This record gives sequence, structure tokens and C-alpha cells, in this order.
Amino acid sequence: MTTTQLLPEAPTQALPPPPPAPATFADSPLARVLRQPFLLGLFLPIQDGGWSISTLPRSTDWHFDYNLALTREAEALGFDLVFGLAQWLGKNGHGGAMKYREQSLDSFIATAALASATERILLISTLHVLYGPWHPLHLAKFGATLDHISGGRWGINMVTGHIRSEAEMFGMQTPEHDLRYEMADEFVSVAKSLWRSDDNLTFDGRFWHLKEAFVSPRPRFGRPILVNATSSQAGMHYAARHSDIVFITSPGGAEIEAALATLPAHIAQLRAVAASEGRQIRTLINPTVVCRPTTSEAWAYHDAIVAHADQAAVDGFIGTFARSDAKAWRNHQREQRIVGGNLHLVGSPEEIVDYLLRLKAAGVDGVQLTFYDFREDLRAFGETVLPLMKQAGLRL
Repeated sequence: MTTTQLLPEAPTQALPPPPPAPATFADSPLARVLRQPFLLGLFLPIQDGGWSISTLPRSTDWHFDYNLALTREAEALGFDLVFGLAQWLGKNGHGGAMKYREQSLDSFIATAALASATERILLISTLHVLYGPWHPLHLAKFGATLDHISGGRWGINMVTGHIRSEAEMFGMQTPEHDLRYEMADEFVSVAKSLWRSDDNLTFDGRFWHLKEAFVSPRPRFGRPILVNATSSQAGMHYAARHSDIVFITSPGGAEIEAALATLPAHIAQLRAVAASEGRQIRTLINPTVVCRPTTSEAWAYHDAIVAHADQAAVDGFIGTFARSDAKAWRNHQREQRIVGGNLHLVGSPEEIVDYLLRLKAAGVDGVQLTFYDFREDLRAFGETVLPLMKQAGLRL
């Protein structure tokens, strides 16, 4: 079937205007967070193995209680937000002796469940909006409810799904790359209209239809926080229209110098697209931080992680993404996949802060951190790196 055959007719009428973005409300949780010079987030390990395909002993655990403790620790340290990954994997996950990521919590539910256990930190759930029977009315109602429970701290990282085997779990075929973003554009546009409309909404779209639909309660600050991850032109245009925060990847791979060389042009392009829509967006990138008191100790830790790689699981993980049409991650090398994260920051606390300063200078607005041993490494980050970030003007 060709792409043109897949495209339904244009919608019969326009949607009402979208609600204002939460950052436009001075007292919103998002506006408060955006006052920080450099955003600081934590990418929760709600999947077995976290982000590192290694068997080196560590505490990292996918269970909810472990992630709840991490979130509370991050909130106590002053972190701005936490994310959860969404995935659909079969038995044995990506394979290997560790059955990498076979066990995982659902991001939408697990991250939302943190709302009543926290007070300040933003909570971003990830959801494949094009899989299965999801409808914009579902998300609008669920999102309004979570906005109410969290006091406006909840947001959604809307992903279109690029892995063929995931779509096949739902009895679907993966739509072509740019078409997925057209579908997501209509999906979120409908949800935004439902969050704003004071009347019943009827809409006959290309992909979704509603008749006399209504959602309550009203989100407190216009709508929930909207996030997406992208490196493609279609994804950038979607982000420019809808997202408050964009999760970017390094075009140069995970090595920090290569990343710093390629990120400025990449971010400038994204910001130019947003400006063409009359909007300003913030960017986050995901480094894995490998930090020890000295440079040599940090690299010894890094090398031990790599030395304990589960090679069969690495093969399975790389093979999954090789069958994808996603535009990101293309320049990430095999060894870099073992450590995980979109780029690697390895060194002493002083070196880590220097890397963060250079990322900010390259145009990055913040980081969404991962660690090898989350509990221990997050605690050490708070004790040794965070005070230096404040001294350097990265944090208030």
C-alpha cells in the first residue's frame, strides 16, 4: 500500500483554537522550572537494566519502589523533572543472559502514580499514541485528571512509534515516518481542543472522529506539559507546533566532543522551525554520567561497565533499532550502546560541570540524566556535582 493510499480525506472543519501553553502562566509549575538557568531531569530506570547493557553489579532496579525512592531523592536535590521510557518487548527482551529490558513498568501509569507521592517535581509520562485503540478523547480525559491530581505538574511525552515489532504486537503495520507525525499532529490538536473547549466538540478528521465530546476538569494552566523526542524534519515541525520541551539526540554520537561539534547547528535548526511557528521551545538531552572523584577513577568505572557487556543483548538491542526508520542515533557506536544514554559524560565532578557548561553554550537547555548505578550515582551527583553546578551558575 502506498502512502497516498493511506491518507484519508482532509477534515471537514477546523478545530477551535488551542489553549495557552502552561509556561504562559507565571504561577505554573512549568514556568517555575523554566526560571532555572539549566534544566535538570532524571530518566527513571523503569525497565530492567536501565540504559546500560552490562552485568557489572549495581543497585539499579525497575521496580516501582526503587523508582519512587529515586524520584523523591531527585526532588529533594532540586531536580526539575523525571521521565519514564515506554517500550513494548516480547519475552527475553533484547536477549542475552540478562534478558535486557524484558521486565518494565508502563511509563504512563508508573510516572503518573508518582503524582501523589511528590510535591514539586514535574512528572513526564511517555505514550505511544498511535498504538492500539488510543483515541484523543482518552488522553484528554486522563491528562486532565492527572493535571488535577498533580497540580499541573504532569506532562506527556507523545511518541509515534518507529519499531515494527512493537506495532505488530497490536496487529498493526507501522505507518511511514512522516505520516506518523501527521497522525500525531491531528491527535494532539484534538486533545488540545478538548482541554480548552467549554462546549461539546464534534470533529471529522483524517484519522480521528468525535461527536459531542467533552472533557473535565479543565487543566489548571491551559493544558498539560507537552514533550516529544525528535531529530527529523517532520518531528521538528510537530515539535514547533505543539511541544514545550523537545528531547534531542546528538547527531555526532555519544562521545562528548563529537556531540559538542554537531549540536549547535542541530539546535539552531530546531529553534528556527519553532520561530517560524511563533513559538519558543526548550531542549533536553540525555547524558549518562560516569563520575568519580578523579578522572582516572571515572574512566576505570566506565571501562569496567564496558568490560562486563552482555554482547548478545547488545546485538539484540542494536538489531532492533537497525530495523527502524528513526532518524536519531545513527552515529552511535557499538561500545557507546553498552554504557547507554545519548551521550557520555565521564570524569571528575569538575569535569562533569565543565561538560554541562559547554552543552549549555552549544544551545542545550538542560539534561535528562541517567546513571549506571542509579541509587549510588545519583546520591554522589547530589553531593559532589550539584554544588559545583550552582557555583557555575547552572542552577539557582
